[in-house]
This record gives sequence, C-alpha cells and structure tokens, in this order.
Amino acid sequence: MSLELSESLQKTVDALTESFSKKILDVYQSSGRTFVLVDLNSIIEISTFLKENQHFTYLADVFGIDRYTSDDRFEVVYNLISLKNGDRLFVKVRCEEENPEVDSVTSVWQSAGWNEREVYDMFGIKFNNHPDLRRIFMPEDFEYFPLRKEFPLLGIPGSIDLPNSTPDTE
Repeated sequence: MSLELSESLQKTVDALTESFSKKILDVYQSSGRTFVLVDLNSIIEISTFLKENQHFTYLADVFGIDRYTSDDRFEVVYNLISLKNGDRLFVKVRCEEENPEVDSVTSVWQSAGWNEREVYDMFGIKFNNHPDLRRIFMPEDFEYFPLRKEFPLLGIPGSIDLPNSTPDTE
C-alpha cells in the first residue's frame, strides 16, 4: 500500500517499521492524516523513539474511542506533532473491554497527564504508572463512564445529584 506522505513523514514511517517491525500493526491514511496502530505493550518504547529520534516533541492531544466491538473495544489515540518538520502523526493503541489498561506516556510527555485523566474519566481506561490518575469531570464515586456507547443519552437517573432545573416562582 502506498501512502502519499511528506518526505520527512515518510522517513518517520520507514524508521518505525524498520525499528519496530513486529510492533507496528498497521499504517494507513484517513482524511489526509497518517495513523500508526501499534502494539499495546510497546507504546512507551515507540513514543520515546518518536520523541527522541523523530522529533515529535509536541503531544497535542490524547483521546479515547469506543469502537463498540467484541475485540479490542477501546482505542487511545495520541496526536503528535513534529515542530521541526511540521508533521502530524496519530499513534493508536487498542485495549480490551474488560479492565482496559494502557501504559501512561507521562514519562515521555508530561503534558499527557490531564488528557489521560480525561480518557480515564470518560471511558474507564486506566493508565498504568500515571502520577495522579483520578477523575477530572465526574465525582470520584461515580460508577459509570459517560462516553462509552452503552451509556444512556439522558444519563442514569439518580446516579448524580443535579440542581433543580425549575425556577423558583416566588
């Protein structure tokens, strides 16, 4: 499969596939962006390589996806930018529905902390070795994960105290 990549991004993809041939599961383009699906257990090693050897020093975002499939239900996507080359690369890992866990990349990019907390809060994906993994939007005792596809659109009645939405008439 041939991808239309900038010269520098092509060098990055080539370096990844050369250095991590068994750990790169897929490389593809969608909507003009390049995605690399990597082995779940290799995210720290590959992230370190991308930052130190390929100049992807800026982690713009980390987000979760609920694929709602029976295998590898959840994805965590890392939006990386090389400020040196002006390239953008999306690195993805997939994890199972039961006890989804991914190694935290905060040891590579400290800025991942807040984004990983948000993914944990909304999807229930735990980030191993995260320095402060706790809920960021929902109460600590909230038992649900609002961005999972099975979560009801109107929420779960009685699961969280909400303010009265009816204005006082006095």
